Amino acid sequence: MGKGENIMKDLIREALLSGVELRQKYVGLLDDALLAAADVMVTSLRQGGKILVCGNGGSASDAQHFVAELVNRFEMDRPALAAIAMVNDASVITSISNDFSFDAIYARQTEALGRAGDVLLAISTSGDSNNVLRAATKASEIGMKVIALTGRDGGKLGAHQATTVHLNINHPSTARVQEMHITCLHILCTLIDETMFGTLS
Repeated sequence: MGKGENIMKDLIREALLSGVELRQKYVGLLDDALLAAADVMVTSLRQGGKILVCGNGGSASDAQHFVAELVNRFEMDRPALAAIAMVNDASVITSISNDFSFDAIYARQTEALGRAGDVLLAISTSGDSNNVLRAATKASEIGMKVIALTGRDGGKLGAHQATTVHLNINHPSTARVQEMHITCLHILCTLIDETMFGTLS
């Protein structure tokens, strides 16, 4: 086995172990926030509301992933749930960016699609993404609840007056934070399904 292969295996081990350590750290720490976020979403969905989701880069992918689980299914067959990932429409995003600014891409869509009683799930690993912050502000103006999913110290989004529930993974690595974010989103799917259609319904 060459030196290069040993280094690569060390990198693999380090990535896996740091992910395990981060999950262990947050066992029990996120319970209240996850339950509160699920309750906000379930309340909205039961009242005919919807969940709008936004984020940038990997967080945009997480937005799509979460919405797919709600609109289609997660781990049980049940009615489709109303959710929209505001990251998908290139024509909408580029027209808003061109006519206004990139910082407006999610606030403008929130204004168009959001209604009082809906929920905005705002994902930002830094907590400082301007387009996500502006969406949170617009959502609050409309009368929507805002769930913030952040990394590091939560940034401006975590401290934003519009934020109803804050789910924060305080870790310096964006990769590790994103791994925990998708775990949180999967847990939310489970809580929503069980509350609305499963053992708790």
